[in-house]
Amino acid sequence: MTHATDTLAIEPDLVAIDNLFNLKGKKVFLPGGYGALGEAIAWGFARRGAHVAIAGPNHDRGAQLAATITSNGGSATSYVLDARDTDAIAVVTDKIAGDLGGVDVLVNCVGIQKEQKLLDVTPQTFDDVYETNLRSAMFLSQSVARHQIAADRGGRHIHLLSVRSQLALRDRGYSAYCATKGALVMLVKQHAMELAPHGITVNGVAPTFIRSERIRPHLEREKFHDFILERNPLGRIGDPIEVVGQVLALAAPAGSYITGQVVYIDGGVTACQ
Repeated sequence: MTHATDTLAIEPDLVAIDNLFNLKGKKVFLPGGYGALGEAIAWGFARRGAHVAIAGPNHDRGAQLAATITSNGGSATSYVLDARDTDAIAVVTDKIAGDLGGVDVLVNCVGIQKEQKLLDVTPQTFDDVYETNLRSAMFLSQSVARHQIAADRGGRHIHLLSVRSQLALRDRGYSAYCATKGALVMLVKQHAMELAPHGITVNGVAPTFIRSERIRPHLEREKFHDFILERNPLGRIGDPIEVVGQVLALAAPAGSYITGQVVYIDGGVTACQ
């Protein structure tokens, strides 16, 4: 929107309005891009005309998804990356930036959960969750930011979190998971402040249980399924596309004035807990 020179009335910028959700030609780095939500996000960007660089430790899964997207008219490539390896992060980010001519958007979908009760948590388990969920986010952001700052054309970082970044869970062993997701909230805020002068926004999306093969066994337990529905104000399980939509909005021009924020995609759970 622009202001007229001789009046306080706002003149609509119709071109800007038409391009609010335009992602055509954007280069998207998607570590963890073939997981439960990562795959849906990869499809979302590809269907909007972006090129998606899918990265993860399983070569076959990444290559298969990239090939399927390409055969359906999208643009995608795959790279092997263990995000716990900080040296590998730098090497793969450099490779992607070189291959694509830069990185416009980082969507970090890397994350694991290893459930152990407080009295049973081992240093190895805690370190595994920390290295995967938090340390990788730090160095993925660092590597991408270096290229974006050098290119001097701004950029977007979006991290996948969880409602467990704000809410603890009774009767379950979530110490490592909640701690790392909660810390990631502050990493988002700090990176947003440091990268704002370069026109780079940093945000997070934090879903609750979203329908996927990974959580299907849990949802098939009637007692647990009913518990989830009872505590959710919208009274249903979320769909992956509802996460995709928010990620695309933050990556598109529509999200240009949002930074340092976490959007909870949870049917209202965090609003009433």
